Amino acid sequence: MLSHDSIWRAIDALAERHQLSPSGLARRSGLDPTSFNKSKRKSPDGRDRWPSTESIAKVLEATGDSVDEFLALLQPGDGVVPSQEPASGIPLIGFAQAGTGGYFDDSGFPAGQGWDEIDFPVAPQKSEGVYALEVQGESMLPLYRNGDVLIVDPNTQVRRGDRVVVKTRDGEVMAKVLARQTPRGIELLSLNPDHSNRSFEMKDVEWIARILWASQ
Repeated sequence: MLSHDSIWRAIDALAERHQLSPSGLARRSGLDPTSFNKSKRKSPDGRDRWPSTESIAKVLEATGDSVDEFLALLQPGDGVVPSQEPASGIPLIGFAQAGTGGYFDDSGFPAGQGWDEIDFPVAPQKSEGVYALEVQGESMLPLYRNGDVLIVDPNTQVRRGDRVVVKTRDGEVMAKVLARQTPRGIELLSLNPDHSNRSFEMKDVEWIARILWASQ
């Protein structure tokens, strides 16, 4: 039966067959690397999002699989070639890029072109919506150094004391510690004693996401 779930299941199975993450499969096919992310399979209002026939055609061209082989993957367990578990590829950009337009949707999820990709050693289903930011400069010392990679999750609820990344509507992106959050505003503690703490009204915050892990 052709359904929303079966189509996406087939794409995931095809990625696994070629030892790729869904993001890696999209990149190999010349598509936006976030095209097949699980966060993109539903619209913000909860409606199903379907991959286009053009996207599927590009995937089959890139992998060399036939339409019949793709259709065989529509049923659970059918046509799947056992392989080693693929690494979970997640989008990566630098802090400077994150401050410019076109890299995030309104909810703080990766969008648009220009993302790189890195492997993150967790199960793919646990990395839905997760992305990575590369620290640039010395403003986050002594905690984060230039070149460190921060794994960020916009799905996780943030709480007082969490290390977070915040993007303002003015395009400023910063890593801080959440000191306080109310419906009207947030207070942030600086990671670097040479930089001041910050406060913002919520209307001036584009998004806030929790830091899960850092490569230190």
